[in-house]
Amino acid sequence: MPVAAARPIAPTAQERERLKKMAYGHKTEHRMRTRAHIVLHAARGRSNARIARETGLHLDTVRTWRGRFADDGLPGLADRRRTGRPGTFTPVQTAQVKALACRLPAESGVPLARWSAADLAREATARGIAAFVSASTVRRWLTEDALKPWQHRSWIFITDPQFRTKAQRVLDLYARTWQGVPLGEDEYVISADEKTSIQARCRCHPTLAPGQARAMRVNHAYSRGGAVAYLAAYDVHRAKVFGRCEPRTGIDPFMNLVTQVMSTEPYASAKRVFWIVDNGSSHRGKKAADRLTAAYPNAVMVHTPVHASWLNQVEIYFSVVQRKVVTPNDFTDLNEVENRLRAFEDRYNATAQPFQWKFTTSDLDDLLARLDRHTADHPEESSAARAA
Repeated sequence: MPVAAARPIAPTAQERERLKKMAYGHKTEHRMRTRAHIVLHAARGRSNARIARETGLHLDTVRTWRGRFADDGLPGLADRRRTGRPGTFTPVQTAQVKALACRLPAESGVPLARWSAADLAREATARGIAAFVSASTVRRWLTEDALKPWQHRSWIFITDPQFRTKAQRVLDLYARTWQGVPLGEDEYVISADEKTSIQARCRCHPTLAPGQARAMRVNHAYSRGGAVAYLAAYDVHRAKVFGRCEPRTGIDPFMNLVTQVMSTEPYASAKRVFWIVDNGSSHRGKKAADRLTAAYPNAVMVHTPVHASWLNQVEIYFSVVQRKVVTPNDFTDLNEVENRLRAFEDRYNATAQPFQWKFTTSDLDDLLARLDRHTADHPEESSAARAA
């Protein structure tokens, strides 16, 4: 019986380039890589039998994909739609589970804070939505609409009536401007705050260094060696940190930090030194600003808006300290904590560059505009915020 001749393959230059990327791309699926190799071999005029021998594939497999490319081109290499097994659940059941996921558990009388896929599967069964549904099926349904009821994000409304004015002052200082006038060479911007309660946790067994395929091991059990407050002042444009440890936070410890900075050059003889602080009890309100100016006439205190500590750049430095110095917490005593912090300051100041602060007054206006639109669309949330 005569053997059917192999289908001739003549891809265009563009198709050939796409086939090469599919055949040799690092991220190409194996099945698509195999099909592309078949077509490229066929384009060189090789027979199906030879391609099967060289690729280790069955002759029917080579014949199938060669024929599909000859008929449909590159789209022919994709899998065809299959009917598959009939669906077990109706669209109504799927919608009912999604609707349940979009309600708080308390609204359904369930004593949970958040839904998990397993909780939703059990609740759907209990309500008679389905005789049985697995957690993986529920998770697949929720993925279609990007629903993740087991996650949560916190939020807070702006309550400071002078939010924009205060925030703009801070952002202008980061851009080296004050009241519309550029800052001079002898004017500086300091961002200051406190990192409270850094504990000295003495692990009951020594920490083990990482090894091959093994992470650092830190013993879970520890004894408490006390806590210390870490105060830091960060020169925004020079990327220089001044820090100190105190037994606790308060007015006096904060003023000790101020003295540490303002008694050194170039701040002692500067025309003005702007101190950006949040609304913590150590430096809150007009009394704190007057106290600072009385001690150092060239110092100007600038407060961030209420609930807007994220505008204070020293918080970025504190996040670095938390990751690189404090975590994992394994200190024998408070002296080791303080020594580590002082040594890290020296290391940081030797190589630090100013933070690439990108949030500008234009971004601030966009943020406030979005919040205004959200408040207009959800007036009940605005009323709740004012009541709080």
